[in-house]
Amino acid sequence: MVPDISFGKNIRVALDVGCGVASFGAFLMQRNVTTLSIAPKDVHENQIQFALERGVPAMAAVFATRRLLFPSQAFDLIHCSRCRINWTRDDGILLLEANRLLRAGGYFVWAAQPVYKHEEALQEQWKEMENLTTHICWELVQKEGYIAIWQKPMNNNCYLSRDMAEHPPLCESNDDPDNVWYVNLKACITEIPSNGFGANVTEWPLRLHEPPKRLQSIQLDAIVSRDELFRADTKYWFEIMESYVRAFRWKEYNLRNVMDMRAGFGGVAAALLDLGIDCWVMNVVPVSGFNTLPVIYDRGLIGVVHDWCEPFDTYPRTYDLLHAAGLFSVEKKRNKCNISSIMLEMDRMLRPGGRVYIRDTTFIIGELEEIATALGWSSSLNDVGEGPYSSWKILRSEKPF
Repeated sequence: MVPDISFGKNIRVALDVGCGVASFGAFLMQRNVTTLSIAPKDVHENQIQFALERGVPAMAAVFATRRLLFPSQAFDLIHCSRCRINWTRDDGILLLEANRLLRAGGYFVWAAQPVYKHEEALQEQWKEMENLTTHICWELVQKEGYIAIWQKPMNNNCYLSRDMAEHPPLCESNDDPDNVWYVNLKACITEIPSNGFGANVTEWPLRLHEPPKRLQSIQLDAIVSRDELFRADTKYWFEIMESYVRAFRWKEYNLRNVMDMRAGFGGVAAALLDLGIDCWVMNVVPVSGFNTLPVIYDRGLIGVVHDWCEPFDTYPRTYDLLHAAGLFSVEKKRNKCNISSIMLEMDRMLRPGGRVYIRDTTFIIGELEEIATALGWSSSLNDVGEGPYSSWKILRSEKPF
């Protein structure tokens, strides 16, 4: 329908809303697309759990009253097939959230009855949708059968040429579209950065290793060049993951659902891709640090913002491997919750036979080993590459069946 939709090249990261058992995401895997499938906990009985059992990226999330936990311009394509969301209600606040999440030039695919049925009520819904998408400057690029596809503009030209009184309005200039933790939805249009950041990502697979332009705009404690920092981080994690795969025989682990609990720039996920491990990684960026999530999405990876003092939006026993580097020393300093409660949440998320790799300071690793033993995990303590006198250690644990 739209030849410009080139899966595995310009379309690399997709969001499937109201995903059922994530068959759309499973199908797109063959096309080199990572699709994050989301559905609410209540309507879709345990379907997210089924999706994760299949080894497809998924989490419980809902378009409701708060922003979803993803940055602006995260997804190259958003797909809603009979997803039962009334996109036009409340001044189009839900579609405006989809607009925030959609990359400039990205596509919104809607497969629903109003697209093709001629009943009066459904035609009314189609007119409302057409009206709203026109107001937010989306272009209807194709409508065929029961599918309609819109494209978001590449820049702000259309937004700025609208009448000042036109609804929905543009968001306030002080609104940070990447600030998502407990932030309410806003019925306004998120502007595209005038410098083109986010819109100018390279095609997959080059974008995995190319420092994204948005790297320049995120808050960081960086003295050296950010691009150098990014490349050094990528090299650092590749060397560590390569040693894990070799020394601890990861290829025999049957890894599929992996979580990096303090993901930084997504170096672990990138390394696992480079090493040919057939898995996907949920990159978690804790609220206690800098929000690097826009960089993770610009690389063609997926992730969320999270506070580890709260439960993660997934079902029990859904991950094969949890990786945490430097997480506990940061959370201990923060003093918001007990680190044993984070370990308990890890135990909940980990499937029987699943593994945990914690890389942290010697100051805290002994305490973590005690908690791991109390949880019934079998653990061993290993030196890091720098040798036995390093101030860091690796705690490797396995959850029993």
